[in-house]
Amino acid sequence: MPAIAQQTFSNPQPPVTQAAAPGTAPTARAGTQPGKVFGQSYAPVGQVGPQQAQIVYYRDASAGAGRSAAADVYVDGELQTALLPNGYSIFCVKPGQHMLGAYIQDAPLYKGKTTGRSGAELKGGMTYFVKVGPAGSNDAPIMVPRNEAEAQLQGMRAQMHVLSRASAVEACDPASIPVTSAPVAQPVAAKEYTLKGDTLFAFGKSGNRDMNVKGHAAIAHLAEQIRAENTSLQAVTVIGHADLIGSAAAAQKLGEQRAMTVRRMLIEQGIPAQKITAESAGNSDPVVADCSGTMQQKIACNEPNRRVVVQL
Repeated sequence: MPAIAQQTFSNPQPPVTQAAAPGTAPTARAGTQPGKVFGQSYAPVGQVGPQQAQIVYYRDASAGAGRSAAADVYVDGELQTALLPNGYSIFCVKPGQHMLGAYIQDAPLYKGKTTGRSGAELKGGMTYFVKVGPAGSNDAPIMVPRNEAEAQLQGMRAQMHVLSRASAVEACDPASIPVTSAPVAQPVAAKEYTLKGDTLFAFGKSGNRDMNVKGHAAIAHLAEQIRAENTSLQAVTVIGHADLIGSAAAAQKLGEQRAMTVRRMLIEQGIPAQKITAESAGNSDPVVADCSGTMQQKIACNEPNRRVVVQL
């Protein structure tokens, strides 16, 4: 590991000079969903404006004491989050001197509130990647270069289960981009992602509990694909399609229930709820319309009709 990766904050430390590069994912803050332990997987963060300094605080599996022992992260003596192994937290503060620290098995003394914190002069417009030190390292955080930190952050999940008590922490605002004249935008063809109904659900079922392992994996992969391919996401429409077996009313209801389930799961995967709507096409738009034979033959023939389409 390069020497800079082992550099720790001192009391006080000279300004850190790693600047953020433009990213492709929205900031995920700790403490926004109490009761939920982990949120979305890490994706590169973008820049913040000069009025803020951004911190990506993370903990890898090597940082001590087993999976059940949280590392309490403090900002200016107040609790920001409690990082479990392979968890991260992204937050912003105003530029200036701040005290940072992380304690593994902090209770019952909660030393991070009063002692041993490490100071750093944080500059506006900068992003700092800070790693929890190993148990027994006197709370000293480790500052890591961006490229090395983001390699370590791959697969880590946002820590969500602790509400931030740190008054210095604020929501991160993306860096302002100067407005320039631009050509009139041309219409863009809508993107569509089609999920096979039989991959997602048991036959005739529509609930989260009715979804199999392959279905959960397909939804998670789709959410990652949507975030990767659509950096300026405007709207997402989830459309449930049913087959031609049974009544039109039953098909309409099943399509709606399946679309709602997929919508909820995409939200759980980090797609903004306010941008996703769900609707049903029932059996009005079949891919295959001439199925016959026994019931089993009809079920097999109608397989392409049972699908959920996600439009962007």
